[in-house]
Amino acid sequence: MSVEPATDLRPRLARAVVALGAVSFLTDVAADMVVPYLPLFLTATMHAAPWWVGLVEGVAEATAAVVKYISGKVSDRMPRKKPLVLLGYGVANLARPLLALAGAPWQVLAVRFVDRVGKGIRTAPRDVLIARSTPEKHRAYAFGFHRGMDNLGAVFGPLAAMAVLAATQDNLRMVFAATIVPGMLSLAAVVFFVRETPTVETAATKQAAAADAAAPLPGELKRFLFLVGVFTLGNASDGFLVLRAHQLGVATRWLPLLWGALSALRAGAVVPGGWVADRIGRPRALTLGWWLYAVAWLGFGFSTQPWMAGVALVIYGAYYGLTEGTERALVATLAGDRSLGRAYGAFNLVAGLVALPASLMFGALWAYGPRVAFGVGAGFAATAATAMTLRHARRG
Repeated sequence: MSVEPATDLRPRLARAVVALGAVSFLTDVAADMVVPYLPLFLTATMHAAPWWVGLVEGVAEATAAVVKYISGKVSDRMPRKKPLVLLGYGVANLARPLLALAGAPWQVLAVRFVDRVGKGIRTAPRDVLIARSTPEKHRAYAFGFHRGMDNLGAVFGPLAAMAVLAATQDNLRMVFAATIVPGMLSLAAVVFFVRETPTVETAATKQAAAADAAAPLPGELKRFLFLVGVFTLGNASDGFLVLRAHQLGVATRWLPLLWGALSALRAGAVVPGGWVADRIGRPRALTLGWWLYAVAWLGFGFSTQPWMAGVALVIYGAYYGLTEGTERALVATLAGDRSLGRAYGAFNLVAGLVALPASLMFGALWAYGPRVAFGVGAGFAATAATAMTLRHARRG
């Protein structure tokens, strides 16, 4: 009997996957020099109402979702995906430093809008590159690696922000301006290190691609996307976790470290989480992740001490580990090899569009207390997890 090679326990990643992981790391360093401070920047510096936090992040994610869908459809008609990837990273990394010039909440909203347009342009073609560069049985692991690099950047971003704050006497605008440095490095990484082998187009493949573009998405994929939408209704912006920590007594100066701790948990969990999902089955792993989310959200809502929220944070990190790479791998499996861009576009469209009412609803429920807001979010997650369990049982 042949023995499975040891590398199967830690599959070899394609060069494109590694390069795109480095690009995401640098981009997230820049992004997370900004994101942890935006709720505080809006409410303390600009004296905006708390609902502005939900509005800014909700509109940002909804914008990204719509553009992701359009970009996914466009990328399916392009033999090369790299130009769209480069354009998307370029738009976001050039817009983000303009937050340093913002003088009103609507200007913060405008910059975040453009930033998320860039994210929307790059996401679907980037995910297609990762999926097509990786054998099907290892896709959750590959996407887990990519998401891990993304989250690792979110660990270093707040640390870089703290260094800039220490050097500029707590000048938040200088932090925002400094994001140009990692942003430009990420663009250089796309230009010089991301390689792709374009598909060879013939008359037959063009005709098949046109037929696929006109065909509806598979029914199984549509049903999965519906459950993603239900779950996302309870998945508000992580910025509310920062506000909750501050409410429980965590000092302002420690908030970036809290954000970094969450990102470190996510970075450390997604690669083993993807590996587990490839072996126990992606639907089962995703269902478990959604249940963990519900438990963590209830923990945040009912915590009365910072250490209690810390326990919920660990559970929250485990949720990310089991779901971030798994969702993207499951989309590729349900969609098939053709029209992957449109499938990823649809996935991101559902998740992003629902993020707007989710964040607005969470912000409105916050007025009735964190327990109500987090409890409703946990309810949506539990509903989606139950439906996924029943769906998996019927198929079994």
